[in-house]
Amino acid sequence: MAGPPLQQPSFVLASLKADFMNKTLLQQCQELVKVIDEYPAKELHLIFPWLVETVLGSLDGVLLGWNLRYLQARTNEYLTAVDFLDPSGPMMKLVYKLQAEEYKYEFPVNHLPGPVKASIQEGVLPDCPLFHNKLQFPLPGLMSLTLSLNPFEYYMFHFAASLTSLRCYPVGQHVSTSDSAYFLLVDSYLKYFLPTEGSVPPSPFSDVRGAVSPPAPRSPTVPFAGYGIHNTSLLKRHISHQPSVNADPAAQEIWRSETLLQVFVEMWLHHYSLEMYQKMQSPQVKEPFSPTEEHVLVVRLLVKHLHAFSSSLKPELISSSPSAHSHTSPLEEFKRVVIPRFVQQKLYVFLQHCFGHWPLDASFRAVLETWLSYIQPWRYIPEKHNPQVDNQNRSVPDKWASFLQENLLMYTRLFQGFLNRAVRTDLVNAKNALMVFRVAKVFAQPNLSEMIQKGEQLFLEPEHVLHHRQHRLFMTPSHGGSFLSSRQPINTDGVFKVKNHVYSLEGQDCQYKQMFGPEVRNNVLKLVRMIAQAKQTARSISEHSAEAAASQSFLSWFGFGSSDLNTSYTGNELDDMGLETIRKTDEYLERALEYLCQVFRLPAGQLSQLMVSFVSTQDDAGTRQLPDCIPGENGPVLTDLGRLQIINGLRRFDIEYQGDPELQPIRSYEIAVLVRLLFRLSCFINQRFAGEMNALCSRRGFVGRLSRHYLTQPSAGPISRRSPATLRGAGRQTRPRLSLRFLASIRTLLTVFLLYLLASFFSIGPLSCTFWTLLACFLYGVCMTFFAKQKSH
Repeated sequence: MAGPPLQQPSFVLASLKADFMNKTLLQQCQELVKVIDEYPAKELHLIFPWLVETVLGSLDGVLLGWNLRYLQARTNEYLTAVDFLDPSGPMMKLVYKLQAEEYKYEFPVNHLPGPVKASIQEGVLPDCPLFHNKLQFPLPGLMSLTLSLNPFEYYMFHFAASLTSLRCYPVGQHVSTSDSAYFLLVDSYLKYFLPTEGSVPPSPFSDVRGAVSPPAPRSPTVPFAGYGIHNTSLLKRHISHQPSVNADPAAQEIWRSETLLQVFVEMWLHHYSLEMYQKMQSPQVKEPFSPTEEHVLVVRLLVKHLHAFSSSLKPELISSSPSAHSHTSPLEEFKRVVIPRFVQQKLYVFLQHCFGHWPLDASFRAVLETWLSYIQPWRYIPEKHNPQVDNQNRSVPDKWASFLQENLLMYTRLFQGFLNRAVRTDLVNAKNALMVFRVAKVFAQPNLSEMIQKGEQLFLEPEHVLHHRQHRLFMTPSHGGSFLSSRQPINTDGVFKVKNHVYSLEGQDCQYKQMFGPEVRNNVLKLVRMIAQAKQTARSISEHSAEAAASQSFLSWFGFGSSDLNTSYTGNELDDMGLETIRKTDEYLERALEYLCQVFRLPAGQLSQLMVSFVSTQDDAGTRQLPDCIPGENGPVLTDLGRLQIINGLRRFDIEYQGDPELQPIRSYEIAVLVRLLFRLSCFINQRFAGEMNALCSRRGFVGRLSRHYLTQPSAGPISRRSPATLRGAGRQTRPRLSLRFLASIRTLLTVFLLYLLASFFSIGPLSCTFWTLLACFLYGVCMTFFAKQKSH
């Protein structure tokens, strides 16, 4: 069958653009499939950049494209988009079709992660071989640098960048990251190009030459500069002048796998350099990039799959000698080094930033689970390689000791970072309590704490045999591009591995804190105290809610319930929190205490003493304690401990309204219109008869006391500790005045209504009922005044 007549590329592109946006997603895909199948690469060449932007959105976030991050599994267009972008779908067929012709496309350097962009702009070629031999200098008059990428690289760069681009999404609709088309495609690409079984499938498209062309080979001899070493001469040469060598045939088998991984790692993790991480403790350092929860969840998906990919390495190759590796397939060799060589450093710095800058709320769970996934590679061993029955209490196998030694900081430093966060969060919140429980449970796995201690002991070994320590050569491919062309002999000395790992990430002058040392142990004891306090608070809330529920009645709807505004947890808050949630909080904290005691071997007597000490302090004199304060110039000043106590709801100040009682906010049990009208009437009476009321209240004897009973506010009892604002207003004098605000209360109006209703049953008219009511109120005041005099005597 003869193909369609050749047309100009501009005509094909113009015909696609004509009414493309007016069609449904299904119609768009059907038209694109037809074009990809019928036209040769020469006509598809100019369509490709437009198509990538149309599908994935623009790099600046203005164009949403198909909005893959928002496209949910429950929508009709979900399967259409996923099928089109599948690793074996039409889009990848187009990529391979163009790859065979060796077309190149430009990707702007300005849209690369901050450290990569800064390094290139400063004249230093990045460590990652992905950027080598790809730099394209701008034409005269243009300022932006670009990368010259093959179609596969160009598509994957755009796909990865769409996760970090700012997008505007419809408001008011819930979006689940794990159900999005983007999340599923990431999972599909990882499983296809980094398979745990078998090899990477060959390209589904072949031209007359037989195979898709790999990317330009990288030189194993060019001494590329690393961070902090400015070698501008490398960038002064055009990309076509950069040296090149014949491609390593073994490396071509997995070039797509290596490219995919490097693109994902660079675009998702390499937003913070080592130099920036070392300055993170300085408050002057501003972080230009803040990852989202969606971003972190995708990173966790990457981490989990890389563990499964690495663990699928053939057992005979795991501990074999370096000479045996020369006979292994490139994919098996790639599995062996994929995590330490490509992921470890950037993921550590990424997680450190998140631990130090993420808000103190429940969204941190995504970061936490990403960290816990990385430090538990044994959880992701494929079933074929892990025939043992999954047992929750099974100890960590000793074979993972080498992984732990090469990732010691992931366990110790990040655990200390979590401690610093945990003591500043509200542990009464069930979601925060769950995070503490999760971390404690992971570190309480049998044999894990012993392996961490052994790793720390190796790091503390004397350095008399390590004077020749190499700084960053051991774990980075910076001296040879592809890892296959620069294979380094592996030193099996555990001391060297641990020291190299720590010094390469923290620097030669780092001050290492032992996870089981006295300082961290004191921080753990501080967390234990916070957990004990939170448990006590949760139980108090539970008891209070039970009592409040029992005391509720029908009349509380009318405002007859407690009107105490100083209660920490009102009825509505208790309803929202739920007794079941409080029960879970107590359970999480109880289990977390048990696990922490196991990990740090806290004596049961010491823990019991802490618990008893706290409970006795809480119950001291049967009173609620105020937050920890120190005397200040204008009153009490909160200490750091006091702030933590308030954050966790453990202690609080007694909040009272200290202003004019007539001007206090309108309560829910008051009628707003009546409050305002009665306030104006009271003000008129008080201004009109101010002198007379003052004279009456100034008189001595029974009449003066009775006047003061009705026309002045009762004096407040002594308060031991006040805030500065309360102290300033404590001495304010109030003149005698009449207050009618009580008549605007719903409870008062309901009482009057019931009184009149009851009087009607006894044939008492409204006027008579009003007279007897006022007389009763007057006699009540007389009795109160008389008994008050007797009590004072």
